[in-house]
Amino acid sequence: MRIDILTCVPALLAGPLSASILGRAQAKGLAELHVHNLHDYSPDKHRRVDDYPFGGGGGMVMTVGPLAACIRKLQAERTYDEIIFMTPDAPVFAQTDANALSLKQHLMIICGHYKGIDERIREQFVTREISIGDYVLTGGELPAAIVADAVVRLLPGVLTDEVSALTDSHMDGLLSAPVYTRPAEWEGHSVPDVLLSGHEARIHAWRHEQQLARTSERRPDLLAKFKADSQD
Repeated sequence: MRIDILTCVPALLAGPLSASILGRAQAKGLAELHVHNLHDYSPDKHRRVDDYPFGGGGGMVMTVGPLAACIRKLQAERTYDEIIFMTPDAPVFAQTDANALSLKQHLMIICGHYKGIDERIREQFVTREISIGDYVLTGGELPAAIVADAVVRLLPGVLTDEVSALTDSHMDGLLSAPVYTRPAEWEGHSVPDVLLSGHEARIHAWRHEQQLARTSERRPDLLAKFKADSQD
């Protein structure tokens, strides 16, 4: 998989994209993550990528020129399955979205900044818009890193234990069950006996019960959707 990220603040992505799972995925040759500095595509002698909005109002808007130039250059080199714009006015990113995007080969992610990007870029190029929540950040760089992390970790061979990803929260519509490790006794607190029993069916049943209980307590909205989908 290859992910190209377009940004006017590339420094914000240097750390997140080079460390931990994302770094190892690239080292293994399982994913390519490329960051493109939009200032390099500006025709302005000062390398500006923003201007005042038509109609007045506060803030600045990312201009069409640098974005269109970068997008077209990349499109001339390969076909993109999705051109994604990170924006708070889009549908909120979910695990099902990460699962679907992990099956693609080429993704492009546009990071907004300032008041956002010229609407004509959204109309002419963007195929999908994603938000990571109902709040506003300085730009789309950190959300883009989140999407990249959520997608790349699902690629075959990226995680040492691929079964682990299948039991993460949201993978089956529920939150994960509690997890424990050594020691079995700690300051008077014990690991539930069922987890030490070695009885696989009982452990599976306990974990499912815990998933339902935890989801009911913390995310009743998810439980309602899970019941509607599965009639559990």
